[in-house]
Amino acid sequence: MTTWHYPNSFSSPYTAFVLNQPLSGYLLRSGSGLERSLLLKFLQKTYQELNPGGEIAHLAYTVEQYFSKDTPLWWVEPSPVASSEFPATFPHQHSHPIGCLWLGNAIDQLSGDRHAHIFLIYVSPAHRRRGIGAALLHHAESWAKARGDRQIGLQVFQSNQPALRLYQRSGFQPQSLWMIKNLQ
Repeated sequence: MTTWHYPNSFSSPYTAFVLNQPLSGYLLRSGSGLERSLLLKFLQKTYQELNPGGEIAHLAYTVEQYFSKDTPLWWVEPSPVASSEFPATFPHQHSHPIGCLWLGNAIDQLSGDRHAHIFLIYVSPAHRRRGIGAALLHHAESWAKARGDRQIGLQVFQSNQPALRLYQRSGFQPQSLWMIKNLQ
């Protein structure tokens, strides 16, 4: 069991959230509408890794179009370090995030049911292969179940084999195939 901490407006600034993933040293906090530029930065990192030198200016429009109170955002940050002299406390200012999860809504085109959709899941390269991505997927599933969704979806590039393996290990299965034909 892993305890993540994230802000909760009803109690202390950070409240424990338990995940069934072997992970320590990180906290999960809710994002806010004021972090639009940070979300864009993480979205740009994702696409720059997948397509170095590719065009990314359009991603600002994506954030502008879809980021809202209905599309929650969470940040993964390193946990504060505790010592015998200074017990672990949660900072009032956030540290530098090393990962994020941005969720939204989609409509299943076969059933018409609304379901959760993962817009973005990102972990900085230096923090990968530590279970953070799997823990974020678990958090996304918990969020979707809590609001009554019966499924959760995402889009992944075929070239992103590490992500594909993670999603398949987590139980995701292909439902459709998005096909592209260049016309130039």
